[in-house]
Amino acid sequence: MISRVTWGATWNKSPTTPKPETTTDLMSGLVSAAGILAELVGRFRTGASSRVETSMCESVPGPDNGPRAPGAGALAGLRVIEISGFVAAPLGAMTLAQLGADVIRVDPIGGAADHARWPRTADGASLYWAGLNKGKRSVTIDFRSPRGQELITRLITAPGQDRGILLTNAVGRRFLEHEVLRQHRPDLIQVVISGHRDGSPAVDYTVNAALGFPWLTGPEELAAPVNHVLPAWDVACGLHAAIGILAAERRRRIHGTGGLVSVALYDVALAMVGNLGLLAEAQVNHVQRERIGNYLYGGFGRDFRTRDQHTIMVVALTARHWNDLMKVTALAGTVDGLAGILGADFSTDDDRFRYREVIAGLLRPWFESRDADEIERQLAGTSVLFSRYRSVTDLVGDGLPGLLAHPMMTEVDQPGIGRFLAPGSPLEFAGTSALPARAAPVLGEHTADVLAEILGLSGAQLGELGREHVIGEAS
Repeated sequence: MISRVTWGATWNKSPTTPKPETTTDLMSGLVSAAGILAELVGRFRTGASSRVETSMCESVPGPDNGPRAPGAGALAGLRVIEISGFVAAPLGAMTLAQLGADVIRVDPIGGAADHARWPRTADGASLYWAGLNKGKRSVTIDFRSPRGQELITRLITAPGQDRGILLTNAVGRRFLEHEVLRQHRPDLIQVVISGHRDGSPAVDYTVNAALGFPWLTGPEELAAPVNHVLPAWDVACGLHAAIGILAAERRRRIHGTGGLVSVALYDVALAMVGNLGLLAEAQVNHVQRERIGNYLYGGFGRDFRTRDQHTIMVVALTARHWNDLMKVTALAGTVDGLAGILGADFSTDDDRFRYREVIAGLLRPWFESRDADEIERQLAGTSVLFSRYRSVTDLVGDGLPGLLAHPMMTEVDQPGIGRFLAPGSPLEFAGTSALPARAAPVLGEHTADVLAEILGLSGAQLGELGREHVIGEAS
């Protein structure tokens, strides 16, 4: 069957920190690519095929791992070792875990730098850790000792067709370099995330600053750069890393070769600046795109205040959207008359964007004379794209019933934190329900189990390693 992916993603610019309008489209495209590759890998591994759409395929016997159990996930049986921290690499690994892969995160004893990262609970538990490590297993080992390095190497290079995969952003550790590891397993797949292609460091904020987006973000009248709060390039980089693993695993299935896959945070962002036409716009048109606040670039869309002091984002991307907006606001005749005076054609994006402030001035009284609930009721019967601006606390306040009903969301019981709603994968595979979200592990929770299962260590051996502080315990 032909693989087809659907995804749900809605994002609205904040009135105070607007973002480029294509951010969610970019993420959705990456998620869809990951879904297609996950299905291809699953098909290779099990002999099954499906439509990647709303759930997953029926159980069909496969050549290596037997049937794919309903609800087991497209990547069930695939094992990935993760040695990482912060956003991109943990997100890439969790993306695979949410599709059924066995992801084992290996950290130093006591945890990596992100183990206690904000946001935290009042008791100091990291909600960040809980969010980016859902569904993984956790192992803690002394990275500095020769015995610890040997254990880590054996975990990474363990035999098996669905093994020998490492995702990392660790630097400066000789024993984790690809040429060293592949001596133990020549077909090793290793995906390495870096800041820059030459290995020099970078983070989302510095990459974003280097590529012009802060000068496009924020109110029109502002003369200073504005950083956005969403780590968009970390997210995109993590999804690229997941795609890299799936592509490399497929290549190994076909050709029997592993290899080193590198992805730099700066390169991910630079590619998007080029792909979205921003580089060409500056190079070919010799223009610096100006800030436009919360307006939609190249069409008509902006935020409007309501009588009861809410804010609603309204977008008309197509002729149908535009005509419906004119009809519901009873402004079609007025706008047609204005077009005649201006010599404009408001059936086109060009003129709707060119005269956006005039159009917004005509629309503003309609919104300001109505409460948000009434506006939403009237727009709901049209094709117009709209959403009320909400805070995150709004989402878990009056928006909680919708979250509880959302099939992607599951209430998890996170040790040290308690119960809260957590998302699973946004991908849905035809034929069965998606995997529910699973809590993140306690740091080091699975150390003994994993070393016994994969390396065959006995209880006595594990006890000795623990006493010598080569391995850690759950903490």
